[in-house]
Amino acid sequence: MSQHTPKPLSLSKDLLTAAWEKEGTPEDAGTDTLLSPLWPPSGLRIPISLPSPGYEEQGVQQWSGDDHGHDGSASLVWVATPGMLFQEDKQNKLHPLSLSRVLGYNSSLAVHSLMDGEDRVILYVSSHTAVIHDVLGNRQYHLQGHTNAISCLCVSEDRRWVATADRGPDALIIVWDSFSGIPVRTIFESHPGEGVSAIAISRDAKYLATVSAGTVQRVCVWKWTLPTEKPLCSTELRPEFGCQDFMIFNPQNPHEFVSNSKTQVIFYLWGDAGLQYSAPLLNSETFGTVVGHFSQSAFHFNNSQALTGTSAGKLAVWDTTDPYGPSREPQAKPHSRKATKLVPLQKDSLTVLTVFERNFILSTSDATVLRVATDTTNFEKVMDEAKQAVNAIACHPWQALLAVGSRCGLLRVWDYQQPKYLVSRVFTEAGIQCLCYDPAGYYLAAGFTDGSVHILDAISLQSSCKEFKFSHGPVTHISFSHDSEYLATADEKYAVTVYKRVLQNGSRCWQHLAGMHSHYKPIRSILFGVQLDSHKPRLLSLGEDRQLVEYDLNSSSKDHLVVLHRDRLEQFAVPLCLAWYPQLSTESFILTANNHYKMKLYNTTTKMCRKTLLGPTYGSPLEKIQILPTTNTMDPQKHYLAYVTKDKVGLQILPVDGNPHKSSAFLCHPDGVSDLATSFDGHYIFTAGGNDCTVMKWEVNLNALDAAASLGGENLIPFYSLLDGGRGGEFFRELEDYFYYVQLRGHGIDSLETRQVSTHIPLEEIPSIMRAMGFYPSEEKIEEMINEVKFSEYVDTGEQVTKISLEDFIKLYINHRPAFGLSMKKIQRAFQVLGYDNENGDKVIDRGVLLSLLLCTGEHMTEDELAQCLITLLGNRPGEGGSEPDTPDLAGAPALIEEEIPAEITAEIFTADILGLPIAEPERKRTEKKDGSLIYEDSES
Repeated sequence: MSQHTPKPLSLSKDLLTAAWEKEGTPEDAGTDTLLSPLWPPSGLRIPISLPSPGYEEQGVQQWSGDDHGHDGSASLVWVATPGMLFQEDKQNKLHPLSLSRVLGYNSSLAVHSLMDGEDRVILYVSSHTAVIHDVLGNRQYHLQGHTNAISCLCVSEDRRWVATADRGPDALIIVWDSFSGIPVRTIFESHPGEGVSAIAISRDAKYLATVSAGTVQRVCVWKWTLPTEKPLCSTELRPEFGCQDFMIFNPQNPHEFVSNSKTQVIFYLWGDAGLQYSAPLLNSETFGTVVGHFSQSAFHFNNSQALTGTSAGKLAVWDTTDPYGPSREPQAKPHSRKATKLVPLQKDSLTVLTVFERNFILSTSDATVLRVATDTTNFEKVMDEAKQAVNAIACHPWQALLAVGSRCGLLRVWDYQQPKYLVSRVFTEAGIQCLCYDPAGYYLAAGFTDGSVHILDAISLQSSCKEFKFSHGPVTHISFSHDSEYLATADEKYAVTVYKRVLQNGSRCWQHLAGMHSHYKPIRSILFGVQLDSHKPRLLSLGEDRQLVEYDLNSSSKDHLVVLHRDRLEQFAVPLCLAWYPQLSTESFILTANNHYKMKLYNTTTKMCRKTLLGPTYGSPLEKIQILPTTNTMDPQKHYLAYVTKDKVGLQILPVDGNPHKSSAFLCHPDGVSDLATSFDGHYIFTAGGNDCTVMKWEVNLNALDAAASLGGENLIPFYSLLDGGRGGEFFRELEDYFYYVQLRGHGIDSLETRQVSTHIPLEEIPSIMRAMGFYPSEEKIEEMINEVKFSEYVDTGEQVTKISLEDFIKLYINHRPAFGLSMKKIQRAFQVLGYDNENGDKVIDRGVLLSLLLCTGEHMTEDELAQCLITLLGNRPGEGGSEPDTPDLAGAPALIEEEIPAEITAEIFTADILGLPIAEPERKRTEKKDGSLIYEDSES
């Protein structure tokens, strides 16, 4: 089981030696006039701190310009030269999935030029990754290390050092060497719980300035070359200043910088006295004219003036105030400034303000990047990407083509082997919500936000027929049948619509067949398959209403869609995705994944649940799944599943059995994944990031996944690690004791005859041991577990299994128990729904109401069953003496209930006093604070 952000390239002395042999020692190397020398500035010490998967902080190693016994960990930084990133493939390919290409970028952040002239290299941000893009060579290098979307970045004057920062939990500041792609400094916990809103680097590249993203913003100055997590100085800003989201150093003075929000510009000066600031006033009353909102600020060539652009198309000029009053005594701080004039430049907003002396890169808010030459009036378009969310992607069934659809209506087809865009089309009426190629590769169907459906030629993107508009809400899913004769869609109004290809006037065309509102909650999947006894298509839809609906396409007619079967798949969990399971055995299955981190196999004919299995547990449940296509070169017995969670992409080895080492996941889009696609040959997986406007191409390395699974152990070894304490722990020993106690009870506790100890127990005893181990399944869950074992060999042998071994029981227990234990938060949530506020403000349930709920709702109990349970729970507590009777006396139940159960029951009383479950003291204190404490350490929240 692994979850990664790929680790940066490791450093070695062998690489240093090879580099010296090829390039000569650093002392012999020349320096570029526009770029920094190979050596850091005099006295600049660079701590090497590499973020790794899991982000445990690594040991800090230092090197300086005065050291000649070079450390191997710093070798690549020592000898790095401009452009060396693209001399060979340096990206890490040791993981099951490796990021190989990114489409799209964050147009709200600046695009920087790292190299110009013959070597044209730019830097931009795509979600949580900074991309160094060789425009002419059509190559990318990815700076990966953040777990949240990058919120800001800056580049040193010499374009050697890149600093990136993010906001959110576990926010990081990372300084990269742009020549080698190595992270040379990582600052953890710079602004705990908030992250960074803006960042700037001084002209001498020694200092960073950051401002936090919280309501009360904190400004810090860092000497990033020092191996410390503390800033040199810091200060807090008043909330009325607004959210400061831009900052820049004075190029003439590294101790001075400026930041601004939409309403306030702030000037800073730092030194031995700490960090001081001034916030001069500028509004419509200052000069009697409209100012507008501030966008960006910059320092003028001379050291006395600063400039700020506004949304009213004006330029605010700031100048230092006279530090001496009439008495010639100091009256103001040296960094104090005031607005001296407001210069109107244009009617439109000034969004970017910068000082430059060379060719520059211009990035627009509509995701277009231009290269502008200062010595001419020429400009060159470098990139033109989607302007709004990318919600839909689809792979061609037999060519290296990827269709990408955006909410702005832009549809593009991308050759992912070249890589380059081939053809595009813009739909102005609505945004694209979903895409699908037909299995033959002739058509591309697109579903739109206005409910329309377009069927296009797969090559030219021209319409093959008139658009259809039979959905009353955005089309969320679209799929072709295996023979390309049917097309089905699902929309946000819980309706399924089917289209059919017919022969009309001697030619084949598409027409609307029928539709119906087959669900009452959002539809999660629509899936075509092939009937087992014929080659005709079958259609299924799966909804959050827990219903799996199968349609009878043969019996359906114009405007009449016939439902063949309707099956409820889950009792409590919500199914989220659906796929046909590969034919790994005689029996055929449908695979589903639910929001309880479980994967289930259902018989394709009877829809009976045949297996429940623990799925990948990487922070959120599986949202979409696809069977990875196989090629002729692959082992025909090996199959794999590609999946995405809320923010990760992963691979799972099939068959699914609950082994956590057979799965691996990688962070792909921290703000959410909108779609998943796999290449026709199974070599690549593609993910779309929705609002981050990016598509990521992941290279698949199945050997790495197989190796990880092998290292995890065989047989029961991976499952022992999922038990509390493992194979030698108290939990396992207790399980063994219960297992053999059941055998003793079967022979009779008081029997004096010689006993035959077996390695199996009857299936009827499964519920008792499950409950004894702290897992309390419902009656329906118990039936599922018993049937899973009973019919496990029926298809192959025709016989039912009547007993289970300890090894199989452990697998059954691990796969069926809640993935994160019992959560106090869930119990409190139930009381929030069912209870009321008492006079103390606590959520409580009346005693009579609780008993009524247990008797009349859900898997309701009889009065005798309820009385027996309560007597068992309340009648004999540890330390109270006596022993548990074989048959509880039900006559005393009413008096015991009234005595032991209070009239008003809180979640804590129900858990600790009635159920007798322990609540740890730290958790109990948090419960009293009403923040959702947990019963067990491994529980969900």
